[in-house]
Amino acid sequence: MRKIVHFVHTSLDGFVEGPKGEFDWPLMGPELSAYSFGLDERATTLLYGRVVWEMMASFWPHAESMSDDPHDLAYAPKWRVMPKVVASRTLQSAEHGARVIGRDLAAEVAELRAGPGGDILLMGGSGLAASLMGLGLVEEVHVGVHPVVLGGGKPFLPPAEGSRYTLRLEESRVCDGQVVVSRYRTA
Repeated sequence: MRKIVHFVHTSLDGFVEGPKGEFDWPLMGPELSAYSFGLDERATTLLYGRVVWEMMASFWPHAESMSDDPHDLAYAPKWRVMPKVVASRTLQSAEHGARVIGRDLAAEVAELRAGPGGDILLMGGSGLAASLMGLGLVEEVHVGVHPVVLGGGKPFLPPAEGSRYTLRLEESRVCDGQVVVSRYRTA
């Protein structure tokens, strides 16, 4: 059975985006980039919620024309060839070869996990992450805590009534002298 691995960047005060939707604050130095590329090497599918998908799909297909950052230049070709799945209740289709699921999230994700391949890398999408955590479908959570306080925005895992997630810390490290990355297993 394939594992779902959630990788997320968060601010020190626990937000994945700022009060106005800002996501211009993650610090992707060489060590954090290498860490994320290691997760990519284990994965054979990228999984997104609709909002994060729309952000990714607006940048990565043409990243080289929009950025000269070494991380962006190295990741863009990988992103373009990796199979992608978007969980959405509103999208009927998605560009860049992505498949859309969402009518029965639990069943469709279970089917995805039962298929062939490596890990399924859940990238961002706090609502989708919370839904999948609530269904017990996420096996690992990798959190990169960046040295910025956003003062509000979208929380890393939005609280759901009755939700409680017990995680076990497996590893924690500092990347690039500034970002703390912790890897957890779900209990």
